[in-house]
Order: sequence, then structure tokens, then C-alpha cells
Amino acid sequence: MRKPPEITAVWRGQPYPRGANWDGEGVNFALFSSHAEKVELCLFDETGRHEVQRIALRERTDEVWHCYLPEARPGLVYGYRVHGPYRPEEGHRFNAHKLLVDPYAREVAGSLRWHDALHGYSIGSRREDLSFDRRDSAPFMPRCRVVDPAFTWGDDRRPAIPWNEMVIYEAHVRGFTMRHPEVPKAHRGTYAGLASAPAIDHLRRLGVTTVELMPVHAFVDERHLADRGLRNYWGYNTLGFFAPEQRYSASGSAQEFKTLVKRLHSAGLEVIIDVVYNHSCEGNHLGPTLSFRGLDNASYYRLVDGDRRHCMDFTGCGNTLNLEHPRVLQMVMDSLRYWVEVMHVDGFRFDLAPALAREGSEVERMGGFFSVVRQDPVLNRVKLIAEPWDVGEGGYQVGNFPLGWAEWNDRYRNGMRAYWKGDGGLIGEFARRLTGSSDLYGSGGRRPFASVNFVAAHDGFTLHDLVSYNDKHNEANGEANRDGHDNNLSWNCGAEGPTADPEILRLRERQKRNFLATLLLSQGVPMILAGDERGHTQGGNNNAYCQDNETSWIDWAATPERERLAEFTRILVMLRRSHRTFRRRGFFEGRAIHGSDVKDIQWLRPDGAEMSDEEWETQHARCLGVFLAGGPLAEADRYGMPSHDDDFLMLFNAHHEEIAFTLPPAGGAWHGLLDTFGDDGLARMPPLAPGAAFALRGRSFALLTRSRPRE
Repeated sequence: MRKPPEITAVWRGQPYPRGANWDGEGVNFALFSSHAEKVELCLFDETGRHEVQRIALRERTDEVWHCYLPEARPGLVYGYRVHGPYRPEEGHRFNAHKLLVDPYAREVAGSLRWHDALHGYSIGSRREDLSFDRRDSAPFMPRCRVVDPAFTWGDDRRPAIPWNEMVIYEAHVRGFTMRHPEVPKAHRGTYAGLASAPAIDHLRRLGVTTVELMPVHAFVDERHLADRGLRNYWGYNTLGFFAPEQRYSASGSAQEFKTLVKRLHSAGLEVIIDVVYNHSCEGNHLGPTLSFRGLDNASYYRLVDGDRRHCMDFTGCGNTLNLEHPRVLQMVMDSLRYWVEVMHVDGFRFDLAPALAREGSEVERMGGFFSVVRQDPVLNRVKLIAEPWDVGEGGYQVGNFPLGWAEWNDRYRNGMRAYWKGDGGLIGEFARRLTGSSDLYGSGGRRPFASVNFVAAHDGFTLHDLVSYNDKHNEANGEANRDGHDNNLSWNCGAEGPTADPEILRLRERQKRNFLATLLLSQGVPMILAGDERGHTQGGNNNAYCQDNETSWIDWAATPERERLAEFTRILVMLRRSHRTFRRRGFFEGRAIHGSDVKDIQWLRPDGAEMSDEEWETQHARCLGVFLAGGPLAEADRYGMPSHDDDFLMLFNAHHEEIAFTLPPAGGAWHGLLDTFGDDGLARMPPLAPGAAFALRGRSFALLTRSRPRE
């Protein structure tokens, strides 16, 4: 590869926009560092192996170092070296021997190779603040590359699915297609693979509306994983907040992600990405110097008052980004807007979101981050979903996020798992979660769709493992099975792991149907974990963050059980999307509707009578019925037309014995839609008269309906 010509013209440039931006004639470079004494732009040959030139950024405006290179073009490979004090006791860890990644880089090329030279201090010294490492880290670092932002979007537009109509599908770019036989081999595990016709066809047949992608920002594998021959599979270890992760790119181009979004939009599917702005990949004070630490450690990270050697850690990952600093908050906002305006994504799921709102040590519900997002004209129009907890004191914030935000509701997950496991005294909790968690979201103007409901997510057991294992089995992670949650609220149905017992296998399939039916017919926004509709198993591993292999990759081989479960899931999604009763915009009120004496919701005992207040706390109660009144709904649809729906009766039995359930005595005949006791989950029964007894089998769910006259 020939050496590129030396850059001879260096102009003043502008402090904004940050990063390396090609304007059609040259490239502007801008980098924030408050405490730096000198900043050097390092240019490399096309291979990225050889540093060919260093250019000092002599212009500095409002603590932003900048220059403009009229001779530079897209494809230019670069990095930074930043000079300044190395005084860890004051929070400063500058070391110009370390090549640094631009936080605003639009493409991060190459992979990090772990070596002691990546650290700013000498590994093995007793105190990192008493040593200074002078080895060059460039041979082991990835590089930044200038990109051409041009892309033909055509008539691409945001699907803009209303919150109450969403069905989220949480997926991993690599794991979704790595074993898909119909996806071309070269595209498996990539953005192109997920954008392929077989992948999109599966999503459309299933009926989901929104694909939530696990992290796609550029990230690195932790050293302890690399030393054990493992990789960071999940991606919650961010290096660059603007660059798509290159290991998911079949073409090696950042533009491939744009093509993925465009094709999913063309199929009517939204794209939400999981973002990790709470911490970076540099770990605690003993971690490597890869980007922020060497650029300006005292500005980018939250440091302990009175002991600025150490990072404050509200994330469990060693550090917490300092969103109280205006430039760091600006970086996060610039990143979010970039992914909306340039990459066309439809929203975000924020990992450990309370860490973003901490001011001092407290989580501020209306703090700076939330206030800035709420007033932003770009971001206040996209989907915002919080993981509403971090590991710091007071970090559990379920139900406390402001208007405009939805939340992962672990109260829903835990309540539904415990109920179908057979635990007693839970029907009150079960009922609250089933109807949208009004106790959490009913005040302050929030709606049922503030609750993102799930029974399984990437972190924890898959649905199959939830009904197949009592205990976690994480030995393959190399941490002596100490990692991962111990309280999974799971039940193996009588045998730990794989079994040939036909009764246990049938019960497990039934429990999967019970969970899926409950999830997809609950109020709120349902989220399906990719592969659960096909019975994907991780062999009991409930923390497969480092399993980039067949443990995590979805198995697409067809079996009768997998095909039946996928079809049952499709039917449930279709029922939900066809009936507004299951996706209301407002909470049930428990009172008569439309001038009739019929309540919008009634809770029924097995004898058909309404439940009394005392019966909600009955320890032995594991069976209940939910009557949902249809007729003209008070809420208009998206076109302003009133909606009409039929009556529905949902019957739940988490007890092991059959229960004769008396149907409501008034009205027309009841017709069965679902009965999870059958292998395919469909009800096969003649119409039942009002007041008739329905045989609700042990550990099963049934859905019945009757028509109401249109008014």
C-alpha cells in the first residue's frame, strides 16, 4: 500500500461540529479537552498500520481543539495523542504515548488487541499514580476513519407506530441470523443478514412492529474475556457512541447499518437501538487508556470527591460518564441526534438509565438529562425507553420516569413468573401487572404503554430455560457459576434441563404458551425476546454475555414443537393487533360504560361471581377470570373513528388441578379462541351458553369471546 501524500495545508477550522466531518471539499476536526496542554492529530496510511504524520491542533475555542484539512478526504485513517498533566490524585491521566479514539468517530476500524501498553501506567506497579508508561499503544489500538455521509434514503420515512400498537422484538444482530440456513453465509451475523428477505419475512409473519437491537455502537472485548478465549457478545462495553460496530458489517462499511434501517422501514418495522451512555469500556482507575481517559479523564468521568484517583461507579462497570459536565452531556445529545437524523433510527432503550440522571449522588427525576431530552425538537418525537435501575444507592426507579418515557417493567416480569410458577398469594400483583400497572404509571398523566412488559430478555433465562431449569448453569462463562442472577423465579416442571419424559415436555410447552398468551394480551407494550417464539435455549445460562457461539445464536432448525410455538405466537400477536381491548390507551376504571350496567372490567371467581376485596389476598387462590367489556370503545382509533370490540373472557389457572369455571350468566353464547392445554394452544369447543361451566385444565389459560350488538 503506497504512502499517502503528506498534508501540507492546515487551516483554522471550526469548533463545531465535533469529530471529523467531510463537507465535500475537506475535513474539519474538532475535539473537546478542557485540561489538555497540546493535542496532536495522528494520520495513518490506508491500511491503518503505519503512522505517517502528526498535526498539532493549534486552534482552541471554548476548550475545543480544531483544524481544517482541505486536502483530506473520506477514508482518511486517524487518531489522537493528547498531552497534559499525569496527576491521578487530581483526576488527570494524560499520556501522549497512548493513541486515542475520537469520541465522535463515525467509523472505528480494526479491533483492539490487549497489551500492557494500552495502560497509562506500568502494569505491576503498586500504585498507578506513581508510575507512567511510555510505550506506544498504537500497534494495539483500533483507528478512526473519516466517512462520507452521503446515502440514498429515497422516500424512507419513520413508521411511527403508536405506543399502544407496538409489539417489540428484542434481537441481537449477530445471533439472529448466524444459524439461519436461508441467509447467505457471507451475510450471516451482520446488518446485511438482518436486512435480508428471510429475516424480514420472519419478523413480518410474526407480526411484531418494532425491532429493538442490542448495542450496535462500537465496543471492545474486556481483557479478562480475551484471556479466556471469550468475547463480549452483548456489546455493553462502548468505545464509540457514533460508530456502528464493525464486527456486524459484512461490507466493512458504516453505511450497511443505514441499509438495514431503510429495509426494515420499507417492511413497516421500527428500529430501536439499545444505547449505553452510562459508562465506557475503560473500566475503573486501573483500566486502559483508549479514549475518554486520555482525552480528559477529569471531565468525562465522575470522580470521587476528595479522592479523584477513583471513579464513582453507579454502573457496576468501574466508571460512570459525567453527564453533569456540559460537554459530556452535549456529546450524548449529539450522539442521539446523529442516530435519529443520520441513521434514521426510531428510538432508544437506555441501559441503566438512572445513572444518566444522577446529580451528586441522587437520581433527579427532572434533572438536566431529562430536561434536555424533553425540550429537544428531534429527540422528543422518538421512542424513549428506560432500563429504570442502576447499581447505586436509590437506583431502582421503576415507575419514576417522566412523561414521554416508557420503562422496562421488571415488576411485570417477576409477578408473571411467580404466578405461573405456582406461588400463592399473587393474584393481586398479577392483576395489576396484567392491566398495565396503574399503581406505577397511573399518576402524572402516564398511560399503560409506559410499561414495557416482558417475561424474558437478553439478561436472564430465555423462555424455554425459564420452564426447564430451577438453577442457573453459567459454568461456560469461566466464573465458577458465580455470575448471573440466583433468584430467577423459574420452575423446571419436574426435571433439571433436557429430559425425555413426555409429560414434562408437554407441561413445559404449555407453560411457554401460558407466558406468551399472558404477555401479549396484557395492557402495556409487550416485548418478545428473539428466539422465544421458537423455544431457543441457552442450556440454563442466564448470563450469556460472553457466549458468542451456538449457546446464544438462534437455532432455526424446524421441529414440530418450534413450528407450533411460532404459529401460536403469531396468532397471539394477530389477536392483539386486531382488538383494541388488548391495547388500550387508558387504564381500566372498573365502572359501568356507555350508560349500561356493564363494567369495563370485572374480576371473577371460579363460581362466576365477582371477587371481593378480601379474596385478593387469599394465599391459596391461583385461579381467576377477567371479563373485558367490548362494545363501542370510548377511545377513537388513530383515524379518529370510534372503535367497536366484542366481549372477552380470560381465564387463568396456575393450579395443577382442573377447575370448573362458571361463565358469566348474561349475554350471548361464548366461543373459545385459545386454550393453552392443547398442543397448538387453540380452543376446540362448541359454543357455550351463559352460565355454563368451562373445564379449565391445570396450569392453563383460556380466552373466550362473545359478540356484542353494534350501537
